Amino acid sequence: MTRKNWSTAGIILLLALGIVGLTACTTVNAPPYQGTGQQQGIWVSGEGKVTVVPDIAILRLGIEAQETTVAQAQSRANEAMNRVMAALKAKGVADKDIQTQHFSIQKVTRFEPRDQREVLIGYRVTNIVTAKIRQIDNAGQIIDSVAEAGGDLTRIDGISFSVDNPQAFMGEAREKAMSDAKAKARQLAELSGVTLGKPTYIAESGQFPPPIQLRFAEGAFAAAAATPISPGETEITLNVQITYEIR
Repeated sequence: MTRKNWSTAGIILLLALGIVGLTACTTVNAPPYQGTGQQQGIWVSGEGKVTVVPDIAILRLGIEAQETTVAQAQSRANEAMNRVMAALKAKGVADKDIQTQHFSIQKVTRFEPRDQREVLIGYRVTNIVTAKIRQIDNAGQIIDSVAEAGGDLTRIDGISFSVDNPQAFMGEAREKAMSDAKAKARQLAELSGVTLGKPTYIAESGQFPPPIQLRFAEGAFAAAAATPISPGETEITLNVQITYEIR
């Protein structure tokens, strides 16, 4: 190989080595993955609670009748249910506040061991409604009136208490939740030796008060005294999730 050829080969080799070196250098010095903006900063959650007195009662009630034929069972159930509906309206429960929740006609059978088969003994008609009671102090009297109207066919599954307009209390709960979250973020910043910046992400979730359930045993409506009902208190809860930047 001539001197000229050796020189050309040397230049090519040096260029190749330089490219490899630049590639290696780029790989070693690449900046670490920074993630998205919401993955940086101080993440906290806050909770705000407001205690309220329920102002509505939801009564779940109805009629259950069993007879040997569908027609007989349905006729008896309809008569009793009409008396129950009349009792509700007489106590001031509006038509718009009464809603059918369940209606069914079912066969009633018993197992005959000797013949190893089911024997039909009748039919059961069930009609259940919910009644929203806006005058909550009248709940006990309404229960008594319904029980008297429905007689032995009366079925009361329970009563629940809630707030008709929980949104009216959400502003106060929101303020408490934001204050709670900010206090946590400030403490975390102090403990970490950093300066707390402005919020970069805020999310909210609310929890309306769950119904307070009371249930009644069958045959518990014969007492002469009015049924005592106490709504007690419930809580409206609101939660926030906030991300603060670190300065």
